[in-house]
Amino acid sequence: MQQRMQELRGCFSKNTYYRFLSNPHVNWLHFTTRLAVRIIEQFLKPLTSENRRECFVIDDSLYERAGYKRTELAARVFDHVSMRYKKGFRLLTLGWTDGASFLPVNSVLLSSTKDENILGKRCSFDHRTLSHKRQEMACEKATTVMIHLLKEALDAGASARYVLFDSWFSSPRQLLDVLALKLHTIAMIKRSSKRHYEFERKRMTVKQIFAACKKRRGRSRYLLSVPVKISAKDAEGREETAEARIVCVRNRQNRKDWIAIISTDMSLSEEEIIRLYGRRWDIEVFFKTCKSYLHLRSYHGLSYDALTAHVAFVFTRYMMLSVTKRKDEDERAIGELFYLMVKEIADVTFQQSMMILQEVMLASIKTVFHATDKQLQVIAQDFVNRLPEYMRSALQKSAA
Repeated sequence: MQQRMQELRGCFSKNTYYRFLSNPHVNWLHFTTRLAVRIIEQFLKPLTSENRRECFVIDDSLYERAGYKRTELAARVFDHVSMRYKKGFRLLTLGWTDGASFLPVNSVLLSSTKDENILGKRCSFDHRTLSHKRQEMACEKATTVMIHLLKEALDAGASARYVLFDSWFSSPRQLLDVLALKLHTIAMIKRSSKRHYEFERKRMTVKQIFAACKKRRGRSRYLLSVPVKISAKDAEGREETAEARIVCVRNRQNRKDWIAIISTDMSLSEEEIIRLYGRRWDIEVFFKTCKSYLHLRSYHGLSYDALTAHVAFVFTRYMMLSVTKRKDEDERAIGELFYLMVKEIADVTFQQSMMILQEVMLASIKTVFHATDKQLQVIAQDFVNRLPEYMRSALQKSAA
């Protein structure tokens, strides 16, 4: 930024900065993961209760490249928004959220698993180097890379109980792979004829399950909630199974339509499943912020290592903004004083508050109008009789 504003105070040229970005020996995946874990453990967690449910969020976003022919590993990738193929990468990102703050943990710029779709040049590296490992990961399937990102975060010390993602990653095989990491999944599922679930000892699709069950009416937050079993075969051909719950809710954009959410944690209520899945939207805000304000797409480097480094810098800037936002806007950032205040407020119940107001009012009447005790009793009884029923019962309980 100093170079762009012509205020560079360092004793090096911009070429030194670009050579640093292209350095193949820096493990940027490791760097962003360790930095995010340090912020989570030392800054964010002390601000909130231990009972708060923390979640990992996984999603991908299009990273377009105009000069794709000269960009290393640039490929034809499918854009789920425009439903067309475009040139560039898919930025697969793993984030962490506690409902108040969102932090990007790590990411991979995915190219393509098919050689014919890779349009950019490919440089050869020693198979022992980080550059070669990065390129190998860029050409793997997104579902495989997703598990690798989760393992990297867990090994670094990140902790969460749930993993949130949309329907593109919610195959039964993927749900079982996440369960193997001792994490639960809350995800939207496709209404596909190829994906089956065991319901009442029958293999059925989501559409068949929805049609066979009676839906809830009225203003219920969900239409249907049913327990199912998911199953898939592992690499050795053995079948794995697990219990899950499917919750169907109305589509806000089309009230006549519905969407299905699956959770592998059977102890969660339907309302909690819906509430936790709503946190997945934090990563959409993150992508919008990075592209619109943090210049994610403005870097014109051609090296895949340099692009990976640029993404790591953008992630670091977002982490700094997230910490600053939490300090400035979250009242819980005042530390132990917050917990002391919460404890004190919890001790003053509604009944006690009504009793205090009544006593203060009668004391003021006695001081100003010099009323006798008998007159105060009459005023107090008349005041109570004029109150609504729930206030009147609260005063009577406090008096008792």
